[in-house]
Amino acid sequence: MKTVVIEHLARVEGHGGITVELEGDTVGSVRFDVFEGARLLEPLVRGKRYDEVAAILSRICSICSVAHSLTSLKATENAFEVRVSPQTELLRELLYRGESIESHALHLFLLALPDYLDYPSATALAADRPAAVLLGLRLKKLGNSIQEAIGGRAIHPVNAVPGGFGRAPAVEQLIELRNGLIEGVADAKAAIDLMASLPAADFCHSDTIYAALRANVDSYYAGDEVAVVSDGGQTIVPAADYRTLTNERSVPHSHARHSRFQGKPFMVGSLARLSVNPGRLSGSLAAPAARLDFRLPAGNPMDNNKAQALELAGDVERALEIIEQLLRARIRDEPPAPVHPRAATGTAITEAPRGLLIHSYTYDGEGRILSADVITPTALNAASLEAHLRQTVEQCAERDDAVIAKRLQMIARAYDPCISCSAHLVRRR
Repeated sequence: MKTVVIEHLARVEGHGGITVELEGDTVGSVRFDVFEGARLLEPLVRGKRYDEVAAILSRICSICSVAHSLTSLKATENAFEVRVSPQTELLRELLYRGESIESHALHLFLLALPDYLDYPSATALAADRPAAVLLGLRLKKLGNSIQEAIGGRAIHPVNAVPGGFGRAPAVEQLIELRNGLIEGVADAKAAIDLMASLPAADFCHSDTIYAALRANVDSYYAGDEVAVVSDGGQTIVPAADYRTLTNERSVPHSHARHSRFQGKPFMVGSLARLSVNPGRLSGSLAAPAARLDFRLPAGNPMDNNKAQALELAGDVERALEIIEQLLRARIRDEPPAPVHPRAATGTAITEAPRGLLIHSYTYDGEGRILSADVITPTALNAASLEAHLRQTVEQCAERDDAVIAKRLQMIARAYDPCISCSAHLVRRR
């Protein structure tokens, strides 16, 4: 028996590894090992007031702090039947776009790109090809600037509150963001061109099940139904029934539990969003999709990188549209919508950069948390990632350890995992 071990999966957030056991040409055990301990944030918010919860749970991740904050607010507002203003909806969507821009730019240019060009790190890549890394850093800075202007800080927003925002951004801030986004359009096009120039990563093919938020508009925030797509069929899961989707179960080799829908792993993230909502590839994204030779249905998990590049281009364009809309409507300070706590349960699902994010809370009559459940994209992806790792080894004609190890790491990084967020603990009564 031969064992291929990647003790530490580099260029991802958190601590994890991969173990593959081979007996000749037969693939035995394939494991995606998550070493992170449980974050314990769900018990931490028990007893907290509704207006404290989002600020605490945004700390689960510095990269996706906006997603956790806004999903938390959406769950709380769902529980208390709060209806926010159209301006708040636009500002939240803009804030979400900022996070997606910075997160996708970080992943594509600093984490994934070195794999395609045979560099061990972004630092080594920058020494030979500084323009590529600088392009990614400019786009990441653009996303951070949006988060800072709308959320009050580039990380862990403080301006988004139950019912709305503490204050609206100034017109001057929006104009400055608009100028940056106009330049960002050219950078996003350059990102598509760079991705199109990369060598093919065509070493894993699979009939994959995809799950993503279904929305009537192009949004990471709006909507309360998940569509699960498989073999041309589609199943709809309402947010309140999210446990029929997640079906979490413990596995011996990982602190992240695995989720299956109707007994099968499923993938969430950029590739899933475009697979569930293929109409988003029409219009301005049609030409970039053709430039990347991106086609649906997709059977290659490495195409998640192409999907992120397409979303990045769409995010810059949509953020610019939102700012233009806010300026035309003459943005103004408005008080948050009133919140009337009650004993209730609220569940919200949004699309974090890495995929579906679920927050579900039960409140008492005074608006304090009785129980909380937070399920992250990387936790949802764990079983699917492990299945694609197995298929990568099975479809690899070579049995060279270095070749196998590189392909396994590229597949894992294509999922853009946030491993620290994947382990959570909920007491079952």
